[in-house]
Amino acid sequence: MIGYVTLGTNDIGRAAAFYDQLLAQIGAKRFMESERFIAWGRTPEQPMLSVIKPYDGAAATHGNGTMIALAVDGPEAVDALYKKAMELGASDEGKPGERMKGFYAAYFRDLDGNKLNCFYMGAG
Repeated sequence: MIGYVTLGTNDIGRAAAFYDQLLAQIGAKRFMESERFIAWGRTPEQPMLSVIKPYDGAAATHGNGTMIALAVDGPEAVDALYKKAMELGASDEGKPGERMKGFYAAYFRDLDGNKLNCFYMGAG
C-alpha cells in the first residue's frame, strides 16, 4: 500500500550521508535520485524511504506526531540499527527494548529532527 515516505531536509548532502550509512545497515540502497530528492529501499517493489528539499522553497521541519517505522529482522537488528543511528549523530528518543509483549523497538531522530523507530514484531 505505501510506495514511499518522504522526510524533509534542509541539507540534502548531510541527509544523504546519514541515510546511506543507516539504511545500508538493513540492506537498503539508493533507488531514485535527483538534486533535491533521494529514495532508498531494498527493492523497487517494496516501500521506500526518501528525503527531499521542500518544493515550496521554505525550510523543512519535522512533523509533531509524525514518525517513520523501519521493520527489521530481529531484536539484534533493532539494537544494531539504533547503535548505528547514534554513531551517525542521531538523537535518542527511546533506547532499544520491549515496549509490549511481542514488540521490540528503539526510537531516534535524524539530523533534521525527523523521528524514526526501528522495530521487530514477534519478540518475547
